[in-house]
Amino acid sequence: MSLATKILTWQGCMVTRYSWLIISMALLLTGLSIYYAKDHLGVNNNSSEMLSPDLPFQKNFKRLETAFPQDTNAILFVVDTPTPEETAIAASNLLKRLENNSDFFESSYIPDDNAFFRQQAFLYLSTAELDKLASNLTDAQPFIGYLAQNYHLQGLFSILTEALENEDSIISQSLPALLTSISTALEKAATGAYYHVSWQEILNPNSATNKTRRIVIAKPWVNYQSMMPVDAAIAKARSVSSQLMHEMPGSNIRITGDIALQHEELEDIGDGAVLSGIGSLLLVLAILFRCFRSIKLLLATLITLLMGLTLTAGFAAIAIGHLNVISVSFAALYIGLGVDFAIHMNLHYRAQLVKQQSNEDAIKKALQSVGFSLFLCALTTSIGFFAFVPTDYTGVSELGMISGVSMFIGLAVSMLVLPALLTLFKLKDAKPFNTAVQPSFIQTLPFRYKKTIRISTFVIAFSCLFVIPSISFDSNPIDMRNPKATTVIAFKDLLKSKTDSPYALYALSQNLEATRQLSVELELLPSVHGTINLESLVANDQDEKLYTIEDLALILGPQLSQFNARLAPSDTVAVLTEFNATLANFLEKQNSSINPKILLELSANIDKFLAALEQFPEPVILAQNLDNSILGLLPYTITMLSQGLSAYQFGINDIPEQIRLQWLSPTGIYRTMIMPEQNLNIPENLKQFAEQVQSIDPSAVGMPVGDQASGKAVVGAFQQAFASSLLIIGLLLLYILRSIKKTLLVIAPLLLAGLLTCTVNVFLGIPFNFANIIALPLLLGMGVDSGIHIMHCLHESLADDQNLLQTSTARGVMFSSITTMSSFISLAFIPHFGISSMGITLAVGISFTLLCTLIILPAFSSRTIQLEPKTQ
Repeated sequence: MSLATKILTWQGCMVTRYSWLIISMALLLTGLSIYYAKDHLGVNNNSSEMLSPDLPFQKNFKRLETAFPQDTNAILFVVDTPTPEETAIAASNLLKRLENNSDFFESSYIPDDNAFFRQQAFLYLSTAELDKLASNLTDAQPFIGYLAQNYHLQGLFSILTEALENEDSIISQSLPALLTSISTALEKAATGAYYHVSWQEILNPNSATNKTRRIVIAKPWVNYQSMMPVDAAIAKARSVSSQLMHEMPGSNIRITGDIALQHEELEDIGDGAVLSGIGSLLLVLAILFRCFRSIKLLLATLITLLMGLTLTAGFAAIAIGHLNVISVSFAALYIGLGVDFAIHMNLHYRAQLVKQQSNEDAIKKALQSVGFSLFLCALTTSIGFFAFVPTDYTGVSELGMISGVSMFIGLAVSMLVLPALLTLFKLKDAKPFNTAVQPSFIQTLPFRYKKTIRISTFVIAFSCLFVIPSISFDSNPIDMRNPKATTVIAFKDLLKSKTDSPYALYALSQNLEATRQLSVELELLPSVHGTINLESLVANDQDEKLYTIEDLALILGPQLSQFNARLAPSDTVAVLTEFNATLANFLEKQNSSINPKILLELSANIDKFLAALEQFPEPVILAQNLDNSILGLLPYTITMLSQGLSAYQFGINDIPEQIRLQWLSPTGIYRTMIMPEQNLNIPENLKQFAEQVQSIDPSAVGMPVGDQASGKAVVGAFQQAFASSLLIIGLLLLYILRSIKKTLLVIAPLLLAGLLTCTVNVFLGIPFNFANIIALPLLLGMGVDSGIHIMHCLHESLADDQNLLQTSTARGVMFSSITTMSSFISLAFIPHFGISSMGITLAVGISFTLLCTLIILPAFSSRTIQLEPKTQ
């Protein structure tokens, strides 16, 4: 009798004799695990901590974060409206509300809008842009002056009538655009649609300053003791945004940024993981009942699973203290893998009862029969997990540690608690499974068609080799997240921008001269749109521009200062009727240089609005809506003009401190922002941007650099884990099986299953990413289990008159694979694409592993065919 047999025999005696004690101790440990885990097992969804902090790009990012902490863990509010004025107003109102909620937000600001930038706005225009603006404003001076004294609808149409009559002297350059905007306002107001005339775009058309999007940056207070560290801040951000959008129809405020992405990712994974875990458990239980055909065995398995899962959570709380976005999937992995032990134990126990063994003897013989194989399975599977522990990929390293230990926890509860439960439950009247309904060609398939299976295997394997060049790795973590999440949609929208991209890179310099030289070199790169540093905030050609601004102030200053911001009501029907008559006169005489189509459309829309006014139940409100639609934004435009005319000459030392600190740290480090030229949603553009910038400054940091470096680190970790697990498992099998041929028979089908899995992923369009790349090493570790069971059955326990596919071993392998696969399939329904793709990859891999283990492995063995099989 071998040592292993002696140990298992002794264990069987102890388990059956002290079953109540074992169950009591297990329940006590389970309760302690629940108690400890509920207060000490948090969730860390910080993607920057998914990799080792000792990697070079992590150190560079830490240096940036230390020098400029104001943008670390910031929430980005993306404010979009139809007009530049509304955008600026909405962003300003949002900023005020964020500042008033200091309990939730540590700081907040608008990068390109503050009192200093508004006052110096004209100086930041190019000389050509300023000259064009000056010409437009000079042309509009009588128009602005008249409206300053007559700020109502009647005043507007009176000056428009004069402009049509004397086109060369009043707002001649902007008149067509203004008439078109007023026509649109009339049409929208008639139908109740939202619209505002943008006076800024009329007075300064086609200007880069007419931005209809602004970014507001807020740094939330982070509660690191909570599983959702910024839950309160995100909730307040959503509430403030929703309220402001309600107050300002037409505005759209979206929340994004790395920490907002992490929060929504955690919400998706949390909700999905719970549903996935429940769904996985229910599906597994249904399959197990089909496998066992016994409520008692099913109940014993369920108790064992829940105990093991709880003890694993307790271990994770003690050893690591948190879960990350990858290791949070340990529950589904444990359910899928841990149930394997229970399946084989229960089936061997049931088989002994069928042979008329007593309950205690059946438990002892089942332990002796399957115990050592289960130990080897736990060992090989844990090797697949532990192979990730020494890698730089911290996210998977933690999953490897938790799941690796969970295999031994699952083994322990299956070898101790499960037999103890079986001692108490005492299954009775166990009958053999009816396999007579299976056609004989299925029962003998691996042996009857050996030659065909062998040839087909080589052909399929050779064909799959051509797919290897198409296997890719997506290093962009955004692509792992829920593509329907609002934060992801907003983030990807920003990635299209050249100036607002959150994937801008940053370079640090020790002095201004180095910063200046670096910017010159970077701006020569084709992937770089431009750079911003402290020196670039100093406007060029200030003397010449100030001369133009002073002239404008002399011309416009008196009118702007007298502007009455209160919109007075008018007799809308009379005003529009009179102006429509004027239009009819002009159209009849055809003596206007304005395109007749514009005048005809304007006249038609006036008629449309007047008709709507007659039918509207409250015409005063509709008239007020029209007044506000046409003239509502004019005061803001006048205010911006007035502020811009007060510009003054300034140098680098005159820039306000709150702006300087964004570009020059208190320790004297200068920051340069590097903006991309291309759409960074495209992986090739992202890679090119990162590589070209790093060719100039290898220490440049930002998400593109981090993604590329992370991808290389993860691929390296995968290669290291796969190679080490393959080597260790191969040596272990060689030691146990004492045969190179048998070792190859176990490993080769698994490598084929992995190759087939990669092929299917290519055809499904699922690239490898930070989550699903763990699949292949795990498939190797998990697949070895089935290979060991089948190899043991083929060469040691299979009688001459039996067929492999009829044995309890084959049944156990099949149902354990199906339950594992169903557990992984449940992951596919989690909204997080990384986790769902991991579930799909593992489910596909397990399917191929089952096929290769039950069909291909026996076909390559030396086992001979039995044409007249007997039922076990």
